[in-house]
Amino acid sequence: MSPVLANVFLHYVLDIWFEKVVKRHCRGEACLIRYADDFVCAFEDQADAERFYNVLGRRLEKFGLELSGAKTRIIPFSRYRQAGKMRFEFLGCEFRWGKDRKGKDHLKRRTARQKLRSALKRFTAWCQEPRHLRLPVLFQRLNAKLRGYYNYYGVHGNAASLQEFFNKAIRILLKWLNRRSQRHSYTWQGYNKVLERFKVARPRIVGRPKTRQAALKT
Repeated sequence: MSPVLANVFLHYVLDIWFEKVVKRHCRGEACLIRYADDFVCAFEDQADAERFYNVLGRRLEKFGLELSGAKTRIIPFSRYRQAGKMRFEFLGCEFRWGKDRKGKDHLKRRTARQKLRSALKRFTAWCQEPRHLRLPVLFQRLNAKLRGYYNYYGVHGNAASLQEFFNKAIRILLKWLNRRSQRHSYTWQGYNKVLERFKVARPRIVGRPKTRQAALKT
């Protein structure tokens, strides 16, 4: 199902039903966060999450949809229960509870490890293609790729993962630039000057998260 079709179809099948029917039968607060056909439902009360889980499959079947049993599960997700051990992934990010610098409960978020590895693998493949371009063109395309990555993963709490991606990507690019000829073109010091010259886009944060205490991940 395409993202556009999923948004239209699931708006009536899931969003409206959740807002007008499911939430009215919940003892605690509940919310739905959805992008296309990927969504998380968060519940304050564990029993509400279990009841919803039991009826969700039947609701989707009425409209010819099937719930993925491998991807759908109830996840206890509370700062008061085993903080740091509970985690889930949604839209390429991993969510977990931890502590901030003052020792207070804090929602931590980082790029999912598999997504990070996949992004670096794609970046390596990209570096092999334009490495023979003139430097102004190459770094213009590089900045476009980096800004696109930051716009998606540049969420509050994910600065460390952004920096990890940037550091590894820059080293990968240096490796392939030095293969443009039979001898190395750049030392690390000279390479840093090139990065400054072409104003390579640095990691930046663009958004902030919202939290709940229990989640149904699908």
